[in-house]
Amino acid sequence: MEAEMIPVVDIFAGPGGLNEGFSSVRDPETNEYVFQTAISIEMEAAAVRTLTLRAAYRHLLRSPHGLPKAYTDFLNQRISLDVLLLDPQVAEAYQRAQLEVQQFELSKESRPESDKLISAALGENVEDWVLIGGPPCQAYSLAGRSRRTNDETFQDDHKHFLYLEYLHIIEKFRPSVFVMENVKGLLSAVNGGRQMFDLIREDLTNPAQGLEYDLFSMVEDRNEKELSPSSFIIKAEDYGVPQKRHRVILVGIRKGSGYAAPKILTPETPVTVKDAIGNLPKVRSTVSRTVDALGYKWTDIRRSSVSLTRALAPTSTTRFADGVPLEPSSTRAPENPGDDILIKDSAKIFHEWIQQDAASSTLQHHARGHMEKDLERYFLLASLAPSFERSPKVRDLPKQFWPLHKNVNSNSMPFEDRFRVQVWDKPSTTIVSHIAKDGHYYIHPDPEQMRSFTVREAARLQTFPDNYYFCGNRTQQFTQVGNAVPPLLAFKIGQSIAELMRDETRSPTTAASDS
Repeated sequence: MEAEMIPVVDIFAGPGGLNEGFSSVRDPETNEYVFQTAISIEMEAAAVRTLTLRAAYRHLLRSPHGLPKAYTDFLNQRISLDVLLLDPQVAEAYQRAQLEVQQFELSKESRPESDKLISAALGENVEDWVLIGGPPCQAYSLAGRSRRTNDETFQDDHKHFLYLEYLHIIEKFRPSVFVMENVKGLLSAVNGGRQMFDLIREDLTNPAQGLEYDLFSMVEDRNEKELSPSSFIIKAEDYGVPQKRHRVILVGIRKGSGYAAPKILTPETPVTVKDAIGNLPKVRSTVSRTVDALGYKWTDIRRSSVSLTRALAPTSTTRFADGVPLEPSSTRAPENPGDDILIKDSAKIFHEWIQQDAASSTLQHHARGHMEKDLERYFLLASLAPSFERSPKVRDLPKQFWPLHKNVNSNSMPFEDRFRVQVWDKPSTTIVSHIAKDGHYYIHPDPEQMRSFTVREAARLQTFPDNYYFCGNRTQQFTQVGNAVPPLLAFKIGQSIAELMRDETRSPTTAASDS
């Protein structure tokens, strides 16, 4: 007998990283999907469009007929999104998706309306379901707090307490399991003289009279009382994600549900930047504020940079081809990753995940423009990185390439790490939403391309499948990617939750005792 899918409520959904992971989990015996999204709630318009398109894709993929030709044509960039939505099958799936995805701002004042939306999505008499999501992290993040050190209104910022909307849904609807994600800065955040994490932990453990949850770490197999705040930090690079992304993830199991502790994640060998993006088509940047359709200006900058690099690092083994014919964008399919990458099981798992149902085209792989001086810095820094075995600092360059800033010559030199090459043989640094503003911290390690990462490269480092399309302009796309939970990490957490909730040894008497 086919088991019913477990409903999932996804709040503060962003572009759908957590949702993509959970929605991809299948039963290992039946190959049937385990989870079904009941509702996704997000307030940002471009992310809502991304969520809706992906929900429509899932409806089509799971239908008896599978993906229609129109969707394949869209993924292969033969038709636009507007034309895609005119296809009758796609239009029908998109209408269903619009019921599933709700553009809505959760707040204390909007609770009556959000309660109605969630209640309608779950239906009546639904006891076993999962709540996932992460309240916005600006107030918790170390960067956010440092920018507002002298802001007297900071401790009253409502973003500090958006977790209370998460808590309200737990109290009101009593999920069997919840998964809550946030930034590591949450562990050091203080409000009103108390550690925010202690407040949140107390509230999630005892959200209401007669309602209690056990909290679990996904990386330490210990009793809850033995878990320190740092026990809840997941270092994504230890679990097959090609990125040093450290996040707090709390898993709560309702007492009396009959469910035991989830299995912790299994560590894997690191997946590197080269493993992740090394097989994507090469593209070059454009030169900002310059009409350079044929790339002559870009070529001149590159030639002069090659000469300077040879002078700076005469013993470097880096070799530069003459006149590399690169374009600012490419729709070609990725090359075969190659046996050297797939030797590692973790890299093989990564590529199987990334390229599932992939099209024969690379989506959203367009280089943005950079100013002439930045192009020179990018080339020089990427060229020097192999000999340095790290990302070079700005001080490693001749002074004429230092940024023109009043503090650049100070001892602290705040701009020293402003330009950072992501090196080939390590996981990348954390992909954050700031990538939408400039690419200085995300310089491509191949100096021949002389640019920062594309949306697709950032998405790969976040483990979004290659057929995942981000709506909105490029700035909005980068913001969505940077704000997401890595879907592959979410998938592995979802597998653990699925195994837990499909465990046939669960006691039905115990499970019903709290109803």
